Amino acid sequence: MLRALRIENFRCFQMFELQQLGKLNLLVGTNNSGKTSILEAVQLLNSQSNFESLRDVMIGRGEYILSDEQGGGRELDVRHLFYGHEINEGSKFSIVGNHHHDGEGITVSVEHAGQLSLFEDLREFLLVIEWLGQENERIKLPLSSMEGLPLNYVRRVRKDLKHPGSRTQFVTSSSLTGEKMIELFDQVVLTPEEELVTEALQIIEPSIDRIASVGAEKYRPTGSRSGFVVRLTHGDQRIPIGSMGDGLWRMLGLTLAIVNARNGVLLVDEIDTGLHFSTMSDMWNLIWKTAKRLNVQVFATTHNSDCWTSLATIASHESPSEDGITIQRIEKGKPNSIVFTERQVAIAAERGIEVR
Repeated sequence: MLRALRIENFRCFQMFELQQLGKLNLLVGTNNSGKTSILEAVQLLNSQSNFESLRDVMIGRGEYILSDEQGGGRELDVRHLFYGHEINEGSKFSIVGNHHHDGEGITVSVEHAGQLSLFEDLREFLLVIEWLGQENERIKLPLSSMEGLPLNYVRRVRKDLKHPGSRTQFVTSSSLTGEKMIELFDQVVLTPEEELVTEALQIIEPSIDRIASVGAEKYRPTGSRSGFVVRLTHGDQRIPIGSMGDGLWRMLGLTLAIVNARNGVLLVDEIDTGLHFSTMSDMWNLIWKTAKRLNVQVFATTHNSDCWTSLATIASHESPSEDGITIQRIEKGKPNSIVFTERQVAIAAERGIEVR
């Protein structure tokens, strides 16, 4: 479990540290303070050999360029991963985490390539990726003449490295796609976690009796909320889950993500998206119990006052511990987060003190 995280020259952070991390960590702060970038940093650190997840994040942010090389296609515009949105020879960012007393991390730097061979085009820059704490594994990827990283190189990283990386699930503010949800659901069918999925949906709609995926080819999802049906206790009709509101879809995604992150990390951007304030306490209770049972460390962001005060209800029943609950306030330009422990979170909620 991550106890601390240090970020240098990544995204909007020139230098930043998180300390006293617990099992469940809620990141709060103003818009554009870097909360989502912290989630991406944790993802990059923990999904070390899977750059495909980073690819999805960057494409979702619009951080790609269209190339006319090698038949065209998209390239990741890696400049936006570096502080200041620029790269030159010697540019470097690092993400280092401490687990108990051991540290591991990743550094990404830019080196001058020169001519790779007598028969290849001149490439000005190489992207050099090095994992610390993993026998210092290192890989070099040539950037295109437009300083982009072709997507075929992103896929190659995973094949070239020896270690698999820990299990990490990232739920964005727009939730998971139907395709991803079906993939995750298939992993829990006929396991104890399948009952947990139904329990989670009952927080939103108590009359739900069962959920099933319809992932056969003719039912293959064509939209973001297709691929699942539910049965209610008072009828036999199969009801598409997409017809039952945003909250149900969000809760399904959160639950599938955390049960598939056993012994790993769950990252959730704007965790309260689509959820009514009256469901917040039950949502946190489910997340907290599952995180402890399956050994999942949780990082989530919010702007919502109801969200953090509902978490305070859970925190007030926990004895202060290093494996517990924290709220981490991120402030622009500050090198460290402001940490609120379980006791401080409970007191702040009781006295009406704003922590966001």
